[in-house]
Amino acid sequence: MRFEPGRLVLHRNVRHGRIGWVRSARVVCDDERGLLLWVARDAPVAHEVTAAGLGMRAVPFTEWITSAYALARGTWNGPPVLKFLPAGAAHSVWWFRDERGRFQNWYVNLEEPGVRWDDGAVAGVDIVDQDLDVVVHPDLTWEWKDEDEFVERLAFPEHYWVTDAKAVRAEGERVIRLAEAGAFPFDGTWRDFTPPAEWDVPDGLPPGWDRPPAR
Repeated sequence: MRFEPGRLVLHRNVRHGRIGWVRSARVVCDDERGLLLWVARDAPVAHEVTAAGLGMRAVPFTEWITSAYALARGTWNGPPVLKFLPAGAAHSVWWFRDERGRFQNWYVNLEEPGVRWDDGAVAGVDIVDQDLDVVVHPDLTWEWKDEDEFVERLAFPEHYWVTDAKAVRAEGERVIRLAEAGAFPFDGTWRDFTPPAEWDVPDGLPPGWDRPPAR
């Protein structure tokens, strides 16, 4: 299935069949290259927290896997971000901006290929975030990100959602080669994207935002 430009959809992360985070986004385009999403400032979101209100990155993984969880709603509190999910690829590429809205860097989010769903009134794409990431700077230099979290969680295979660490790194290395070559999407494409003026930011997540994961 493909989504119409301008449609509001949900980009969701799933961990062992449980929703980890939800971000509402507008569809910029959806074609043979993949799905491009726009997450506006103050867009409604939700993320999983412990009973103490702490997110996964705020506690050791040993504590996280023994905690009770709830989904806390909020808003996207950073600058707007573009997210490109290449068709069939095990990663997405995000265009980060600074507080003035200028392009800052690319962020390669290593993840399982997205699974789309469409319930009519609400639709989205579910991924499994594999935690290890790559930051690509405007001059096409790069660095790994969150390696410490990745290694920490791999020590708990009965609880971790990443089952093939070598494949995750190999995908990162493949995208790094694209970045070093300045190939799409690291060739300047979409760096100056401006959303249509009529795209509003909804007040909250739509009914059905927490429907069971598609994967």
